[in-house]
Amino acid sequence: MSPCKLQMEQRKGRRLILFPFPLQGHINPMLELANILHFKGFSITIIQTNFNSLNPSTHPQFTFHSISDDLSESEAAEDDLLLLLSHLNTKCSEPFRECLATLLSSLTEEPVACLICDPLFDFTQSVAESLKLPWILLRTSGASSTAVYSAFPLLWEKGYIPKQDSRLEETVTELSPVKVKDLPMIHSSDPERFFKLVRSITYETKDSYGYIFNTFEDLEQDALATIRKKFHIPVFPIGPFHKCVPATTSANSLLSQDRSCISWLNTQAPKSVIYVSFGSIAAINEAQFLEIGWGLANSKQSFLWVVRPGLVQGSEWLEPLPSGFLESLNGMGHIVKWAPQKEVLAHQAVGVFWTHTGWNSTLEGICEGVPMICIPFFADQMVNARYVSDVWKIGLQLEVGIKREEIERAIRRLMMEKEGEEIRDRVSKLKDMANLCLKQGGTSYQSLDDLINHILSLESLITKLTSQ
Repeated sequence: MSPCKLQMEQRKGRRLILFPFPLQGHINPMLELANILHFKGFSITIIQTNFNSLNPSTHPQFTFHSISDDLSESEAAEDDLLLLLSHLNTKCSEPFRECLATLLSSLTEEPVACLICDPLFDFTQSVAESLKLPWILLRTSGASSTAVYSAFPLLWEKGYIPKQDSRLEETVTELSPVKVKDLPMIHSSDPERFFKLVRSITYETKDSYGYIFNTFEDLEQDALATIRKKFHIPVFPIGPFHKCVPATTSANSLLSQDRSCISWLNTQAPKSVIYVSFGSIAAINEAQFLEIGWGLANSKQSFLWVVRPGLVQGSEWLEPLPSGFLESLNGMGHIVKWAPQKEVLAHQAVGVFWTHTGWNSTLEGICEGVPMICIPFFADQMVNARYVSDVWKIGLQLEVGIKREEIERAIRRLMMEKEGEEIRDRVSKLKDMANLCLKQGGTSYQSLDDLINHILSLESLITKLTSQ
């Protein structure tokens, strides 16, 4: 039997348990990773919370187990992300332990090779250790922002954090070109909650059996080197995930996708449309919403605008738009509540992506060679935006906030000026690199092989742990 076939036979008798954090930007990469590993021969079990749970029938290739999170209606609707995270960590720990223990003791299932989990859950390490199961972390943000998080003790020591208004425009010397205003932050009723989270993730990472990233070496080589040096654990950049296996992402969406936008894009000229989407969590006020609307309208460029219910604080949907606004566009704009984003970005009509620079969106824009306008809101988005504008130079950042004149100017620079052509050339080169890294001999192809071998090697460790 050839070494390749032998390895596939080994995998066929092995099960992996994956535990995604229940927010859209975390569910997508975890389910994409599940597809990749299933395609490579592993059986996959997904443990999910009742909160934001997926319909198992949309993923018949996986086995699903749901655990109770016991969130009240008000807790599930919590706007304070860190408070929501705190509730989930408090309430899911014991149900997760019970579920995992039951799965590990099952004689009817294949032996479990390891647990793959999201570091936002702070209890998975202690549970896995107590059950003598190796665990690997999936980091759903990029390597560059992860390297910034890992520098938090130094940033604290040097006085960069907590951020001071007087220093926001300063470059952080140790992380150039990142500025103080770009340092990750999630606003909360208790500011200390965020720093506790960062410390917890750093602690978990050091003790884990590996770190998986949805990125590729050519894009984030320096950051990956920093992470390897800092944590001394195996690091596997095997992205872009969504290009590894056939698209199934619509089945991962918590919101219903409006496919009318694809029909509308079919009527537009190549590279003529600005696609606007700020992800599944970000919120803006009414004044910002109107500035975006007028900035898009005044640009005289066609646009596809995703206005998610809840995007505009205090509004259900489009109510703040002035009477007659939509009619005045004469078909130049199309507005939907949610879109099949990967399909939209791959459409020939799309020429610019205005994004919140969440990591999934940033990587998807790169993979389709679409120049970006960046307006980050929280967490890693500010670092991603800085890399888009100042490191990779594949987009522009709205540095002074959401103002209609700035929006018009950014659109004009990207769609009509020489600067836009240069940016398009650079992002097109990164698109080519993203495709090459997944082919045989590419860095992500090799890293995936390394990950599979690493997972298979953990069996001897499990034997050793359970015999102690």
